[in-house]
Amino acid sequence: MAAIEIIGLEKTYSVGFWRKRPKRALLPLQLAVEEGEIFGFLGPNGAGKTTTLKLLMGLVFPTSGSARILGMEWSDPRVKAQIGFLPEQPYFYDYLTARELLEYYAQLSGVPAKDRRPRVEAVLHRVGLPDVGGVQLRKFSKGMLQRVGIAQAILHEPRVVFLDEPMSGLDPMGRREVRDLMEQLKHEGKTVFFSTHILADAEALCDRVAIIHLGELRGVGVVADLTSSVHGRVEMVWQGTVVPLSIRALGAECHVTGDTVRAVLAEENQDAAIETLRREHLRLISVIPVRASLEDYFVQKLKPEEKMAGVTA
Repeated sequence: MAAIEIIGLEKTYSVGFWRKRPKRALLPLQLAVEEGEIFGFLGPNGAGKTTTLKLLMGLVFPTSGSARILGMEWSDPRVKAQIGFLPEQPYFYDYLTARELLEYYAQLSGVPAKDRRPRVEAVLHRVGLPDVGGVQLRKFSKGMLQRVGIAQAILHEPRVVFLDEPMSGLDPMGRREVRDLMEQLKHEGKTVFFSTHILADAEALCDRVAIIHLGELRGVGVVADLTSSVHGRVEMVWQGTVVPLSIRALGAECHVTGDTVRAVLAEENQDAAIETLRREHLRLISVIPVRASLEDYFVQKLKPEEKMAGVTA
């Protein structure tokens, strides 16, 4: 059974001074996320990622279409007990401690009174904050607040976890810990749906990803399958410091390192480059395919005039 089914979900806002000009934030979206997978929802800023999550959470209402979560309509109150949500910019009461805030959320989520304290302590350890539970949130860094936000999202043991930009504000070590946590949630049988524009995190984590831009779904699938459709390159290494002009003419990026040369060039030019090395009596050491990255696929899916915005978002 699909954990999340999005069926033609669409959102149009009224903008302008008199609110008479329609703006489509999300075009009709068809998407399914299977139970127990980590699903990445990728796109540059303003692509429609947060709008989609808000629709699924019931924070805004769709113009048309519907969605089902764990086989229930997204608007069914029973769904709320089965999902956890981290918004993109969480806001918490500054003068509460992390422990007090999580106990408050535990009560709201229906966690039995006898289980609240041990559950809070356990989740503080899971997000790497075991020693600051008694510190007021106003003294926390942005990264620490992000961890508290993740803690409240998983506190009540939801079956589906929605995370909007969960790596925001985290240092490299914090990002690694969040990735480990998401993989642990998957091993526990939970479904993780997270949005991001940090492609390296998605490539390392996700079973499948979807690319969205300007409210439109541009591609969806397993990362390996998506990147296989992007034309690849090869790295050639040969002995010596000589770089034949005919190899540079093939568009190769050449670097001399010690007594070897490394050249990266398009795969279709590989045979011509090997023939050149043979003709010049240069000893070939290796030819290694350069695997296409998710970034390559991502950029390919953007319109030409929007490529730069997509890379820097």
